[in-house]
Amino acid sequence: MTDRQRHAIILRHVAFEDPGLLAPALTRAGWDFDILEAATADLTQQRISDADLLVVLGGPIGVGDIGDYPFLAQEIALLEKRLAGNRPTLGICLGSQLMAAALGARVYAGPVKEIGWAPLQLTNDGRASCLAPLNEPDATVLHWHGDTFDLPAGATRLASTAAYANQAFAFGPNALALQFHIEADPARLEEWYVGHTVELGAAKISIPALRTATAEVASRIPAQAQRIFAQWLGQIA
Repeated sequence: MTDRQRHAIILRHVAFEDPGLLAPALTRAGWDFDILEAATADLTQQRISDADLLVVLGGPIGVGDIGDYPFLAQEIALLEKRLAGNRPTLGICLGSQLMAAALGARVYAGPVKEIGWAPLQLTNDGRASCLAPLNEPDATVLHWHGDTFDLPAGATRLASTAAYANQAFAFGPNALALQFHIEADPARLEEWYVGHTVELGAAKISIPALRTATAEVASRIPAQAQRIFAQWLGQIA
């Protein structure tokens, strides 16, 4: 038992890409958390760099957009500091790309837009990690990205797809980067369809088809997320 409740800081880029299924997993594991808006928060605050856990969520911008969104450079600097100090850090989608950049890896446009529910191929290291439930026959995750990154030096690849070799990596025992979304709550994805309508239209993704696919997996996604997050949170504790 710890003498105090462990505290996580969650950086959010758009309101609808929130902690989702990570939130109840944190609560069940005994954590409390604050959500800060990455674009407007003072990212130099000591309480962020010293948080027991830092989570960086997804968003519709990319590492290549630093010229338009200078706060991304502050996020990278924050992540550099945390990763160098082996501080527990979780990056999801954009968050994973910012982690890769903070570790000196190249981040760039991927070969295709990867949007929708699909399985992953776990590496041997991935099958031995908290992502092991994603190796089960019916496992699936939500992909929603168009950028990718090279595997950072010193990182361990955990998962791939045919189009994206680097879907997840670990950096030491306390840092996990996920290009895909296991935190996305199927019950809340209508907000994503609205918020990403321009991207979905440009990629010629059928929203009714995506909605149907979501309904088909919705019943098992929360338990899958809980298993993965609970194991990782226990590992970093």
